[in-house]
Amino acid sequence: MLHWLIMQTQLILDLHLHSHYSRATSKNMDLEHIYRWGKIKGINVIGTADFIHPAWLQELQTKLEPAEPGLFKLKDQYAQEQDKTLPESVKNQLMRFIFTTEISTIYSKNDRVRKLHNVIVMPSFKAIAKFNHELQKIGNLKADGRPILGLDSKKLLQLTLETDPEAFFIPAHIWTPWFSMFGSKSGFDTIEAAFEELTPKISAIETGLSSDPFMNWRVDQLKDLTIVSNSDAHSPQKLGREANVLNCELSYPAIIETLKTNDQRMVGTIEFYPQEGKYHYDGHRKCQICLAPEKTKKHQNLCPKCGQPLVLGVDYRVNELADHPADYQPQKHKQVEYIIPLAEIIAEIKGVKSTKTKTVQTEYQKIYQALGNEFKILRQLSPTDIKQAGFAILAQAIKKMRAQEIIVKPGYDGVYG
Repeated sequence: MLHWLIMQTQLILDLHLHSHYSRATSKNMDLEHIYRWGKIKGINVIGTADFIHPAWLQELQTKLEPAEPGLFKLKDQYAQEQDKTLPESVKNQLMRFIFTTEISTIYSKNDRVRKLHNVIVMPSFKAIAKFNHELQKIGNLKADGRPILGLDSKKLLQLTLETDPEAFFIPAHIWTPWFSMFGSKSGFDTIEAAFEELTPKISAIETGLSSDPFMNWRVDQLKDLTIVSNSDAHSPQKLGREANVLNCELSYPAIIETLKTNDQRMVGTIEFYPQEGKYHYDGHRKCQICLAPEKTKKHQNLCPKCGQPLVLGVDYRVNELADHPADYQPQKHKQVEYIIPLAEIIAEIKGVKSTKTKTVQTEYQKIYQALGNEFKILRQLSPTDIKQAGFAILAQAIKKMRAQEIIVKPGYDGVYG
């Protein structure tokens, strides 16, 4: 009973995703579908994404209303339409929204072109209006849900801090090659190189799907920062493939204070296996070449098939900047839970390649109707309970997942593992 009470105080957050106004996103990335899938997944607080975009901001203003301090809920007229089609097993799941957006900055610094993505969290519509007003002077906010601005990330951080003292800034997926703080193609080697005197204002970083907290803890300049993990979802079904677990009050101030201080209220993260990420290893997609860092070095960072430069992945880049060996673990660290999304497990059981098939989707719905939300199934329910509900093979698979008895073919150059 004590364990149950403890689990009920925890909040699961997914702060980084995209609306249907962003490139290459599902048309179903609207508030209603995000709300629906947030309940099915078992997420308590979900980022709105894309509050920069004028049309999406209008949707937020129309469909959301204040809930707990700094958090918002879907208005009853929209929520009830979704709730009436959800099974009792997930219908009562608490689901709130928090204002977030991702911004792409492309600029020149120290004689190199830099391309960084950053996630920004805001406490109110008033703060968003002030922030957007300044950004309109810099670039076209209507072009894409994740705008591209010719702005130094340091200046973006400064603008964030000037907008509202409760605003929060997180360098996004910091290791991915093309658009990140430490990316091999256009990033920096230190936080200071990117943010200079404002470096102390960086109190959290995002792992990205191709790295995990243990990889980040190998780098001493990150050891005191809060490590967050988010889904970066472009479709509702991908929500929660990574998430954060907090044990704090349900309010914007409490959540942001927890992320800033990295105290005991920051329980840890729920992780996609980093090897599954599409930039974990080095490679060349065109030639179907995937290499571990040690083999990449033997080939002098060139594709052994065509001779062109390889895209150096996250593992390679972490090794370059690491102060500790690959097996390093801090004596004390936050909780790290690895999951395989339920739909992927079902596809493996059914022997099909795509999670989008009717076979997988039908079984997925059957499972959450019987057992509850996805995180409850993956993280909490005993294999015995799952088996007794009629899902014996699933129970065995989840048991293996929790024991990390899996084999992963690493992803590379934009190809998922």
